[in-house]
Amino acid sequence: MRRSNPLPTNSQKDGLLVKGKRRAWFMALFSLCMAIVLLLHLPLQVASQPHPVETEVRGVWLTNVDSDVLFSRDRLSKALQRLAKLNFNTVYPTVWNRGYTLYPSSVAERTIGRLLDPNPKLKGRDVLAEIVQQSHQQGLSVIPWFEFGLKAPANSDLIRRHPDWITYRRNSRRISKGNKYNQVWLNPFHPMVQRFIVNLVAEIVLKYDIDGIQIDDHFSLPIDLGYDTFTTRLYQRENGGKKPPANPRHPQWMRWRANKITQLMTQIYQAVKTRRPDCLVTLAPNAHEYAYNTSLQDWRTWEKKGLVEEVVLQVYRDDLKTFVKEIEHPEIKAVSSRIPVSIGILAGLKKRPTPMKRIEQQVQAVRNRGFAGVSFFFYESLGDRDSAFQSMFPNTVARPHISHGWAGTTQGVKQ
Repeated sequence: MRRSNPLPTNSQKDGLLVKGKRRAWFMALFSLCMAIVLLLHLPLQVASQPHPVETEVRGVWLTNVDSDVLFSRDRLSKALQRLAKLNFNTVYPTVWNRGYTLYPSSVAERTIGRLLDPNPKLKGRDVLAEIVQQSHQQGLSVIPWFEFGLKAPANSDLIRRHPDWITYRRNSRRISKGNKYNQVWLNPFHPMVQRFIVNLVAEIVLKYDIDGIQIDDHFSLPIDLGYDTFTTRLYQRENGGKKPPANPRHPQWMRWRANKITQLMTQIYQAVKTRRPDCLVTLAPNAHEYAYNTSLQDWRTWEKKGLVEEVVLQVYRDDLKTFVKEIEHPEIKAVSSRIPVSIGILAGLKKRPTPMKRIEQQVQAVRNRGFAGVSFFFYESLGDRDSAFQSMFPNTVARPHISHGWAGTTQGVKQ
């Protein structure tokens, strides 16, 4: 038979009461601590969440350097379909590279003697027409990219036909080493060079239903060039008979050459707008201080003059702090308050992809600062990482446009 429990004594009751109060105080204190922890971490959690994107440039450069995407109709079609599926909205296909066009060009045929790049995989094709047609079907904007700017291989048909179009150093040296090729630079001060470049741009604008034209950082001149006979005589004619300063970094000599390149940029802008007012004139430069001091590319003046309507700033950096420092530069903020500024991110080089974590950090840094978007160099280096890019771009968005009321660094990010 089970015995019943005896009734507690008064001392036992007091002990139970004390234990109950202790337990209640402990639970109250624990709850208070948890609430404090949650409150302390809440702002960090909110800050780390990405703002919903309303408009954003999501671009990719398509090149023929260390890349095969343009050399097969099937490969190109699959690439464009893939980019659309991953919610990209812009492609920048190269159209001018290594002294040749990558589309059938009557301007090139008259000047160079070749209709397009001699690569046999381009024979009988119009790659740019393929890209425009298929991209627009997929909802992608197409902005052809003059990748090589004013440089060309020394042994190209263009240079063999027009050796007088080259500019050189004070010691008469013409060659600049560049990857596999010995490069030379076309003289941006020579009227025949100017006409050729402007005519190439005008031809594309008239011939193809494109959304814009992109000028590259190579649309410039290394600072030690400009001592050729033509330029020397032009400088003397405009400067009271004085020869160009021996120091290539002489401020007045730098400014004179930079202003001449600006005049050429003005011709390009006018050639585009007189033919297609709705066609964007865009630029993919390096940071302005570097661009001007090494290559005489005064693109901030271009932007202030209204010659550039969109910028994709190349910031190819491994270190996140350096990357952020560059995009937070006051000059970049000033430009982005007036026109859409996207940031060019290095997705990798041949056989050396950028780690995905770094790409994600850089994209988030760009978004947190309200830039217009990002573009990746280059297509192949996206690699087999579709799920990561899909997470980064989970839905389709329109690209911002200066004519649609660009409102500075808050545009594209829902506050």
